[in-house]
Amino acid sequence: MRIRRLSDWLPTTNKEVKLRGWDALDVILFSGDAYVDHPSFGPAVIGRILESYGLRVAIVPQPSVHDNLQDFEKLGTPRLFFAVTGGCMDPMVSNYTASKRRRDKDAYTPNGDKGFRPDYATSVYSKILKEKFPDVPVLIGGIEASLRRVTHYDYWSDQLLPTILETSKADMLVYGMGEQPLREIVELLQKGVPFSSLKTIKQTAVLLEEDEKTPKNKNWDDVEISSHEVCLKDKKAYASNFKVIEQESNKLYARRIFQKVGNKKLMINPPFPTMTEEEIDASFDLPFTRLPHPKYNKRGPIPAFEMIKFSINIHRGCFGGCSFCTISAHQGKFIASRSQESVLKEVDQVAQMDDFKGYLSDIGGPSANMYKMKGKVQAICDKCVAPSCISPVICSNLDTSHKPLTELYQAVDAHPKVKKSFIGSGIRHDMLVPEFNKNADPKELDAYTEEVMTKHVSGRLKVAPEHTSDPVLKLMRKPSFKYFHLFKDRFDRINVKKKLKLQLIPYFISSHPACEAEDMANLAAETKDMGFQLEQVQGFTPTPMTVATVIYYSGYHPYTLKEVKTPKTKKDKEDQHKFFFWYKKENKQWIKDTLNKVGRTDLLKKLLPEDTSWRKNKAGKAKNTFDDTVTYKPSKPSRRKNKGFKKKRRN
Repeated sequence: MRIRRLSDWLPTTNKEVKLRGWDALDVILFSGDAYVDHPSFGPAVIGRILESYGLRVAIVPQPSVHDNLQDFEKLGTPRLFFAVTGGCMDPMVSNYTASKRRRDKDAYTPNGDKGFRPDYATSVYSKILKEKFPDVPVLIGGIEASLRRVTHYDYWSDQLLPTILETSKADMLVYGMGEQPLREIVELLQKGVPFSSLKTIKQTAVLLEEDEKTPKNKNWDDVEISSHEVCLKDKKAYASNFKVIEQESNKLYARRIFQKVGNKKLMINPPFPTMTEEEIDASFDLPFTRLPHPKYNKRGPIPAFEMIKFSINIHRGCFGGCSFCTISAHQGKFIASRSQESVLKEVDQVAQMDDFKGYLSDIGGPSANMYKMKGKVQAICDKCVAPSCISPVICSNLDTSHKPLTELYQAVDAHPKVKKSFIGSGIRHDMLVPEFNKNADPKELDAYTEEVMTKHVSGRLKVAPEHTSDPVLKLMRKPSFKYFHLFKDRFDRINVKKKLKLQLIPYFISSHPACEAEDMANLAAETKDMGFQLEQVQGFTPTPMTVATVIYYSGYHPYTLKEVKTPKTKKDKEDQHKFFFWYKKENKQWIKDTLNKVGRTDLLKKLLPEDTSWRKNKAGKAKNTFDDTVTYKPSKPSRRKNKGFKKKRRN
C-alpha cells in the first residue's frame, strides 16, 4: 500500500503551497469541478502539463461566488496568468435537464451535492478575476469556453449570445483539447514573450480592439463570417455561419475565422493537427495520483470519479459527426489513439490500486470502436471538408479495421490482476454491420462483436440507433434504422451460438429537429414489434456548436439553408415523449385521438391492439414527463437481473 502525501496533489491552499516551499505561484487554475487528479479530468491534465514545464501551479476547485469572494484572492497574484474552466461539462448541462429543471445532483462534486458550480461558470469566474486583478491575463478553456467561442444559441436563456470572450472579459480562449496550444503558450512565455503578444497561436481565439492591427500569418488563409449583430437580426445568416465554423474546425489545414462583435473583432486561429500517438501518450503519462484531493475525504464520494475510477480512455475524437453531438466540435473528427504500451501501462497502474478487485469498468473512448481508425491515404484526408466520415456512407478512404482494438482487449485481459474488462462506452453498432461497413472484413467484424459479447459485457450491450425515421436519421447524420435490424440479427445469432443471455439496449432521442409526433409513434410501434421495452429515452437538449441546435434556434439547416420544422413548445415535447409510454392508462385515449387524427390507424393497432393485450404487459411505472432522465422497472424477463434502473445520458 502506497502512502500518499498531501504534496502529491497540486496545491489548493496557501498551506499546501508552503508545503512545497513556494513563496509565489506562476499559474493559478480555477475550475467548476472538484479537484480529481486523474487523466479523464481536464483541469488535472492542464495543471500537470503546466507543472511539467517547471511552473509553480495551484488549483482552486469550485471557488465560492456567494460570499466575499476570498477564494479568488487567497492564493495571491500569479506571475504568468490565471487559467479558468467551467469543468468537464458545460455548467448549464451539468446544472439543468432538457426541460430546464435544475438537477438534484452534480456528478463532479463530492456526494453529488448541487450548488457548488454557478451557471455560466467560466464567465462568472473570469469576470471576478478581471475585476480583482485587471492587469493579470486570464486564459479560458474547457468545453464551456470551447463550444461558446463564437456567436451561439444559449438554450437556457433562450437567446443568441456573443463569443464567451466578450461575456467573460478573458484575454484568450483555448478551444478543443488544450494540450498543444497550452504547451506553445508556456514555451513562448518562458522565452520572455509578453502574454499580450500571443496572437497567432493555433487553436486559440482572441478579441481584437477596433483600432488593433490584425496579426499576420503567411501560412493561413482567412474567412469572415456574419457579425454577431447581423446574426441577432437574421437567423439565416446565423445558420450559414455554422457551416463555415464546423468545416474549418474539422479541417487539417483550416482557415482563420473572423467575426465582428460590436466594435471589436473575434479572431479564431486554425486548430493544431491531430495529436500524434507520442503526444497523446505523453498526456496520459503525467504523474497523476488518479485520486480526488484528500480534502474531500469527509465530504463523500465524487460520482463522476467513481464511474471512471477503474476505466481506461484509449482514444480521443469521433468521426461520426452526429448533428446533436458536441464531441467532434471539441475533440475533433480525426482519431488520436494511444499506443497499446501506454494503455497497458495505465492498466497496470489501476491494477495496483488498493481497492481494485480485478474489474475494469471501461476500455473505451467517445465511441468505443474507433480506436486506431484513420484515413488510408492521408492526402485525401488533408483536403476533406466533410463533417462526418461515416455519413451518409462510410468513406472508402477510412480504415475501419477492428483488429487493433480486438488485440488491445486481449492484451488488457492478459494482465494477471485483471479478471474482466468491460466496455462501458457506447459502441457504433452500424460499423459492425457488413452491409453498412463495406470497408471491413465481415469475419473481422464478427470476431470483434463476439469478443465484446462474450468477454466485455455484463448482461447488456448498449447501442444508440437514436431514431427509426430515415428523414430524421439523415438529419442526425445517422444510418438508416434497417442497419439496426441487421445488427440485432447478428447479435441474436451470437447470443444463441454462444449460449448467452445478453440484452440489447437501444438509446433514442425525442423532439429532435425534423421529428414529428407521427415519427415518435412509429418509433414506439417498431421497437415494440422488435420486443423492446424502451428504457433510454432522451429529450433533445440544444447545446452550443451543433447542427441540431442551429436548426432548433434558426429554423434553417446550415448546409442547405432550407427550413426544418422542430418541436419547441413544452407541449410538443411532452406529446412526443408520451408515445414511449403507450402502456400507461392515462396515455391511452390521447394516443388513440392523436393517431386517428393523422390517419395512422396502422400504428394505433400496433400500439393498442383491439384485444387489449397491452393491459397484460406488466412493464412497471415510468415517469411520464419530458426530461433527459427516464426511470422504469423492466418487464419480467429482465427483472431477475435488475430490479430497477435509472440512468442519465450525457450530451
